[in-house]
Amino acid sequence: MEKKELTCICCPMGCALNIEMENNEVVKVSGNTCKRGDTYARAEIVRPVRMVTTIVKVENGKLKTLPVKTKEPIDKDKIKLCLHALKDIKVKAPVRIGDVIVSNVEGVDIIATRNVEAI
Repeated sequence: MEKKELTCICCPMGCALNIEMENNEVVKVSGNTCKRGDTYARAEIVRPVRMVTTIVKVENGKLKTLPVKTKEPIDKDKIKLCLHALKDIKVKAPVRIGDVIVSNVEGVDIIATRNVEAI
């Protein structure tokens, strides 16, 4: 039986989770104080995903940069590829929260998380 340890990130408690695995499948999760910890551990072991947040450059805007994020979580191992794809992106103001800045980066859209007015 293989054992792994994680710290739950679902709430401020930060429970120390102990995961027991057999044949690459989660058999038991312990250490969690709520059901969210169990759900998190099982998902994190099978397919870890994260939201990606970063900034892109803005042209003709009242701000020089625009905070953006993935519309949905992406596989953890695709984060570097996602950030690399965004490093040279420039958007023209005006931009509204929720606007799609780039479509289909590593399988998800990148959206604006702030309004930026044009100069």
